[in-house]
Amino acid sequence: MGTHPAKKIAAAVAAVVQYLAEAEPIAAAPLASPAPVPAAVAAPWGMAGRQESMALRDLWQRRIPKSW
Repeated sequence: MGTHPAKKIAAAVAAVVQYLAEAEPIAAAPLASPAPVPAAVAAPWGMAGRQESMALRDLWQRRIPKSW
């Protein structure tokens, strides 16, 4: 244990500086390219209505109208 406290402090500071130098590009990457904004989620009732109208259109195109 012949290491001086000054050498230990210098080694610790050098390790922290090296870590920060490696972590800086990783931390700046999200700022350079923002994440895409997710599309708005439609309400379940709206999706059901759209699906029903698409099914009715498909039946009309096939000339098989459903009886109301």
